[in-house]
Amino acid sequence: MTEPDARARQPRAPDWLSVDEAREIILSHITVLGRETVPLTEALGRVLAAEIESSVMHPAWDNSGMDGFAVRSEDVASASRERPAVLKVTEEVPAGGFPTQRVQPGEAIRVMTGAPVPEGADCVARLEHTEPGPEPGTIRVIDGSDAGRNIRRKGEDLKIGDRPLAAGTLLRPAEIGVLAMLGQPLVSVYRRPSVAILSTGDELADFADLPLVHTGRRIMNSNSYALHAQVREAGGDPALLGIAGDNRESLRRHLESATGHDALITSAGLAVGDHDYVKDVLDELSMEFLFYRVKMRPGSPFTFGMLGTMPVFALPGNPVSALVTFEVLVRPALRKMMGLTEYDRPTRRVRLAEPLSTRDSRTHFYRAKLEWREDGGWAARLTGPQGSGILTSMSSADALLRVPPDSELPAGAELEAIVLREL
Repeated sequence: MTEPDARARQPRAPDWLSVDEAREIILSHITVLGRETVPLTEALGRVLAAEIESSVMHPAWDNSGMDGFAVRSEDVASASRERPAVLKVTEEVPAGGFPTQRVQPGEAIRVMTGAPVPEGADCVARLEHTEPGPEPGTIRVIDGSDAGRNIRRKGEDLKIGDRPLAAGTLLRPAEIGVLAMLGQPLVSVYRRPSVAILSTGDELADFADLPLVHTGRRIMNSNSYALHAQVREAGGDPALLGIAGDNRESLRRHLESATGHDALITSAGLAVGDHDYVKDVLDELSMEFLFYRVKMRPGSPFTFGMLGTMPVFALPGNPVSALVTFEVLVRPALRKMMGLTEYDRPTRRVRLAEPLSTRDSRTHFYRAKLEWREDGGWAARLTGPQGSGILTSMSSADALLRVPPDSELPAGAELEAIVLREL
């Protein structure tokens, strides 16, 4: 541990970086976490840590895609209601059963969906294209459009040795299904990042102190719970460290309790006031500061560094600033830690429904609703007042509009929108 005045002896970290510069520094210091093995039922949302090779053939046999009759195309291709093909039914094969006979000319074998197709047949006449024949044990095929169709061929989905899932794949329900199909009860995945979250400020209250909020003596600690939800949504495992008071002792005690986590997020305490000690105490704990501020609004007082091997994201205290900086700078880092190679939310090109302007050197992130235009494409309209303390501007937002510095944009101008939720 260094002396309290160590920062004076450290090389000064970069300050007032662009959003892209800050992001590059963060991601360059983030490494993928180690692997663990989890049951398939717990693998949803995890990231595959090893390529999967198929040891099975799927389907394992030619099988019927319909309930119907396995037949020969030449027997049914010209069939119609006026001139039906009359065939003798020699056997019935349920799903899970296997045929014992071959389909001969003028014959049919009844098959259920998924049942193996008998030899000699090259198509399945679906049940609705047939009707009972003139004699017991016969059918009429009244539609020849199924000739050559309705058979799912052996190995058409997967063959032995195929590699359907690469390392780094996010496991969604379809991927879980593929793993089950391949007989994988356990899956090797990257660990979820364990993320400690600390709010700071003597003015904050938690639920136990709600009466102080009702009397106007405290404000609720919304940041911890919003950040907890953001970490969870990003795929991490959040852990709340509580609220640290605006003094060195409380801050140090709470910050030291982050030991053992993969990342630390703090909010507030970054200004230069007499009671803003977050940077000082992190310095006392030997944090390597990598940058101090970012040219973005809201959220410019954002500090990043490494406390040993643990990345520390020191966020501003205003609720919107905390949520926006998480989306822009923290979320990509957590996604990289969990093994993903694409870190960002989807973006869309949108047209402004109203004029916008920025009058400084910062990139602005406006909260916006997206509306589908009658002429096609999306229109963006601000959620209302954009102050960094107006948390409802985030709760009603579909997207963040990335607005360049010193911009004077008329209605109809195109911008990039970071999509926050499905539309």
